[in-house]
Amino acid sequence: MGRVIKIELSDELRKELENGYRNGKSHAFRQRCQMVLLKSGGHKAQEIADFLGFCQQAVNFWLHRYKAEGIGGLLVKAGRRRPKILSEIEDLETVKEAVQRHRQRISIAKAELEKSIGKKFSQKTLERFLKNLTADINESGGV
Repeated sequence: MGRVIKIELSDELRKELENGYRNGKSHAFRQRCQMVLLKSGGHKAQEIADFLGFCQQAVNFWLHRYKAEGIGGLLVKAGRRRPKILSEIEDLETVKEAVQRHRQRISIAKAELEKSIGKKFSQKTLERFLKNLTADINESGGV
C-alpha cells in the first residue's frame, strides 16, 4: 500500500478552490478542483475516483500536482492541445481576401487558400475559423 496523500486547506485556499469548482472555464478544471476539495474533506482517493468516474492514478496525479503547483497546477499547460491549422495572426488577411472573392462558393475559396497557404484542411475547418472570427469581432464590438 502506498503513501496517503494528505491535503489541508486554509480558508483562503478552500474559497479559491470552491470558486474554481463553481466558476471554472472548463469541466476538467472544475472536476480537478472538486477532487482536491473532496480529498481535503477526508475522502480516500479510490472513493473520489469512483465518485467522479476516474481511475485512482488520475486522482493521485492531480492531487500531487496541486500540492506541487497550487491551483494553477490544475489547469492544462500550454502546448498540450493540437495546434491550429489556420492562424489568426498569419492567415487572417489571406482568408479574408479569398472569402471576399468567392463569397458564394466557400469550396473554391478553400481550394485557393490551400494553394496559397500551403496547408491542407477541410471545409469544416474553414467554416469554423470564419465562425470564430466573426464571434471575436462581435465580442469586441468592432467590424
